[in-house]
Amino acid sequence: MISPNVRRTGPSTLLQSLASPRYLLSAWPWRSLAYQLTTLAVGGTLVVVASPVYAPWAVFVARLGNGDDAGSLTSWFLFGLLMVLCFAPLVAIPLGALERRRLYLVMPEENRSGHRPPPPGLWGWVRTRYSEAATWREVAYAAVMFPILGLCLLVTVSLTVATAILAAGPVLLRDENEGPIALGWTTLTTPAEALPYALAAPLTAALLFYACGLISYGHGVIARALLVGPPKEELRAELDQVTESRARLVNAFEYERRRIERDLHDGAQQRLVALSMDLGMARVDLDEGSPADLRVAAAQVKADDLITEIRELVRGIHPRVLTDRGLRDALQELADHCPAPVTVETAIPHRLPAHVEGTAYFVVAEALTNVYKHAQADAVTVRAHLASGHPRSATPGAPGAPQDDGTAVLSVEVTDDGVGGADADRGSGLTGLRDRVAVMGGTMRLASPEGGPTRIRVELPCGPIPANPTP
Repeated sequence: MISPNVRRTGPSTLLQSLASPRYLLSAWPWRSLAYQLTTLAVGGTLVVVASPVYAPWAVFVARLGNGDDAGSLTSWFLFGLLMVLCFAPLVAIPLGALERRRLYLVMPEENRSGHRPPPPGLWGWVRTRYSEAATWREVAYAAVMFPILGLCLLVTVSLTVATAILAAGPVLLRDENEGPIALGWTTLTTPAEALPYALAAPLTAALLFYACGLISYGHGVIARALLVGPPKEELRAELDQVTESRARLVNAFEYERRRIERDLHDGAQQRLVALSMDLGMARVDLDEGSPADLRVAAAQVKADDLITEIRELVRGIHPRVLTDRGLRDALQELADHCPAPVTVETAIPHRLPAHVEGTAYFVVAEALTNVYKHAQADAVTVRAHLASGHPRSATPGAPGAPQDDGTAVLSVEVTDDGVGGADADRGSGLTGLRDRVAVMGGTMRLASPEGGPTRIRVELPCGPIPANPTP
């Protein structure tokens, strides 16, 4: 027994309805007929509006049939091509927007546009729209509309007129002023002769509805293929794949960076320290001031300079103070090494995940480098604070210290009083910072009017590297 709470629903698509024996009892025949009638209206309007675009092609075909010379044909062909390239998108883009709305009559799925949002301004709109594949698919659809219009005109009008004549035949022939009705294979002169054909009018009406359904479905498939962009689910899945791959690349880069740091610190640096000690011991056996002593002393100085360079290189790859003592002390060390006076204000009560600390450190390092190179600033302020977090136990590298559960957000802000005018779109360093922050699921905002001040604000979630970070 069927529960009264279970609601029976009909076919959800036009194709399913066409395959159902209850097609004529559903709303789909009327929706299909409405789609066909509006196709005639839209197609007729398109013929008038697009006539300047296809007129050169009509002249080209006419001259081709007359056997004109190759130069004239080439001129008309190039002129027609130029008209299409310049003006066809102006006709096709509004046509596509109208057709996506009309498509809901026969395909009530998500019929979203495939266009990208254009930059502000007329030139931004023209550059974006004329370079999009979606625009030229709409141009192709506008061309396909002409044969579709012819098919709709032939089938819909002929079957509608035939149904109306068959149904009204007995009534029309009662009037003595009405002449005979010619049906092609026969001629009806009296109401009695027209009555059997009137009984066949429902069959032609059913044929009309089925023909409208089939043509509407085929038209809808073509319209979806050319006018509708990919669904949001597909775009979201592609975005997830891209962002997950970016996160894997960041993890791989982090691992490789730490391996290089470890090899330099524990390998090359330690060997150079041992070499410097051996050179110092060798000087004990040499006469002070002798040529051999001077050469060994010079070699020892070079070894010490090389040790210093390697230490700076290791600190640039990943500063030891950041690993050993955390972000607060690492930011203070950056401030001490900056030529401009830097004030550091931090409110970070506990250690953060390594990838958060590393990203925040390199954001501040790049910002201070830009201040030194470009800003001509007299004062810089670095602020870093943790907000909205709920601590829990056991952070790596600090046993027993609290760790954030992933709900906290680290905010880092670098402000200088320099000349301003920084632009992330023109600077590779700022662009790289924005990409790195985005991979970590964070956001970066830059405000740098001409004349200053310049403010860079970064917010980083303190959870694991996200599978779907926010760009």
